[in-house]
Amino acid sequence: MQRDVKPEELLKRLETGTLSPYYLFYGPSEFLKENVLMQIRNRALAPGTRDFNLQVFYGDEASPGQVLEAARSLPFMAERRMVIVRRAEGFKKADQKDFLPYLETPVPSTYLIFLASNVDFRQPLFSKIREAGRAVHFAPLREGQIVPWLRSVARDMGLRISREACAYLHQIAGNSLMDLYGELEKLSLRYGDNPIGIEQVRETAINSKAYNIFELVDRVSEKRCASALQVLHRLLQQGGRDSALGIIGMLNRQFRLLWQTKWMKAQGQAQEVAKKLGIPPFSARKLLEQSENWSEGQLREFLESLYQADSRIKSGSQEEIILENVIISLCKGKHQEESWFTRR
Repeated sequence: MQRDVKPEELLKRLETGTLSPYYLFYGPSEFLKENVLMQIRNRALAPGTRDFNLQVFYGDEASPGQVLEAARSLPFMAERRMVIVRRAEGFKKADQKDFLPYLETPVPSTYLIFLASNVDFRQPLFSKIREAGRAVHFAPLREGQIVPWLRSVARDMGLRISREACAYLHQIAGNSLMDLYGELEKLSLRYGDNPIGIEQVRETAINSKAYNIFELVDRVSEKRCASALQVLHRLLQQGGRDSALGIIGMLNRQFRLLWQTKWMKAQGQAQEVAKKLGIPPFSARKLLEQSENWSEGQLREFLESLYQADSRIKSGSQEEIILENVIISLCKGKHQEESWFTRR
């Protein structure tokens, strides 16, 4: 069985003009899928004739015959045409077999791209594409991959941004590639090709939802309760239930980092925090300072309380009251004398 193609390998083929006539894009990272799809479209189709040479279908709506008719059509006043099939997992198993003869002899002037989130490779269409070595897996980026990804995207945008600024942007905006890309676009509009450091990132993001969540986490970590509640109410005005769950998620991430930092410090590994947690040195220093505000036992209890708050919000309880109580408990917790990690 052929191994799956990595997105970066596919982009190299795009650069060298060696793309195959068809591919399957699958996996949970929708933003990366759409980004690569956009790059192929922009490279393959000239703006003036794009509307004539781009067709989009949906697997749970279109028939294989409609897709194949489009794929076999010749491009109009151009070298290439592109046929995109979204929700390809929507094709019935019996209908998928209609694609197999085309995959044996595809039209070289057409890029036929199937997109799917959940793929069963026992299905004939997906099995055939993978056997041909044309299945591209879009997995979520791991924590340690996000800053390098930011630097790569920033470089493509022509941004002169430091690694520390990318790490800071990741810290305040979280792991959503769409949010991070949006922040880079704002930096590009504001600073162009001027150097960008942490201060420029902070100034650009200060009115964003991402920055306000980071500000909330920061104030909770420093036990500034009244100020933290002000930020919380500002955030809740920006969105409803999804905003509340996002706040819980960011708090959970921060307190998990604090818990890990506290444990490492207790083990005499304070100098290893940045390396082992995959964070920049300035973030590690701040975590080490903030971790002194709580005992290890408290941090463990807070993580449990955040889990319970998440469940209650998802069940329909009043998110504002739940979050206020969580913030107050996090800020007002008293340092326990006994260390959970150092018990005998």
